[in-house]
Amino acid sequence: MKTKKEQELLSLNESKRNKCLVYTRVMGYHRPVESFNTGKKGEHKQRIPFHTETLSQSCL
Repeated sequence: MKTKKEQELLSLNESKRNKCLVYTRVMGYHRPVESFNTGKKGEHKQRIPFHTETLSQSCL
């Protein structure tokens, strides 16, 4: 949930905001998240990002 200060900042800069397309890799190719059905969007929100730096440090 956004704080009151964040809400005010967003409303002040509303004219400067642009829609941002987020792509993710699905079944070997990239697709925009906005084209996903409801279930796939929920699944996408639950994903944990993979960071190679964390993996390489834990393998040492």
